Amino acid sequence: MSARIQFIYYLDVVSSWCFYAEPMIARLKNRYADDLEFSWKITLIDESGIPTSREQEEWFYRRSGLMVRWSYMLNSGWYEHNLKEYLAPNLVAEAAKEFGILDDRARLALARAAMVDGEKVGRLDVSVNIVANAVGIDSDELKKVTGSPEIEKRVRASTEEFHALKVSQRPAFVLQSDIGDRAVFSGLINELPLVATIDAMLADSRAYQTHRAHFGNPPA
Repeated sequence: MSARIQFIYYLDVVSSWCFYAEPMIARLKNRYADDLEFSWKITLIDESGIPTSREQEEWFYRRSGLMVRWSYMLNSGWYEHNLKEYLAPNLVAEAAKEFGILDDRARLALARAAMVDGEKVGRLDVSVNIVANAVGIDSDELKKVTGSPEIEKRVRASTEEFHALKVSQRPAFVLQSDIGDRAVFSGLINELPLVATIDAMLADSRAYQTHRAHFGNPPA
């Protein structure tokens, strides 16, 4: 019996914790390929969450890298002290959806370019070229769409949607089953709580289906 769970992933392209979460995301998508309706939404990190210096960012990378036991340290070369939010890479990732790039390729290309290669993704032309080359979009067309008011409006709206959840940490995940069960996680990059929740939601949904098969819909 098929059951479906909406799985919404809230992220900022330059969030290191979101980047650390990506292997977990890939495993969940593979494990529940027939059961998850996966989507991602931008939630911009504001000035309060942006490091005040490259040295501070590297301190966080050392701490986080040890916590997740990665074999390499993230690259802080993307950091620019004059930026209070990294709007450009997030807008470009969102704009790529207008070209049918609804999967993870655009945003992951940007995240890797920033946190592995140290590229200055806060600069619009840099982010546009990264995504254009990664997914085969004309760079001029992508830049034009990125600059449209509608793209920034969508990014601001999804950021407000994130804050309406009353959580503060990225990555954040909202899971909702086809029988209305809902769970919200914020800041976790360990898959065990997510696996347990997804399995419980699927079990309940399938139990409803089994009951419906035997007894039909409730009487009027």
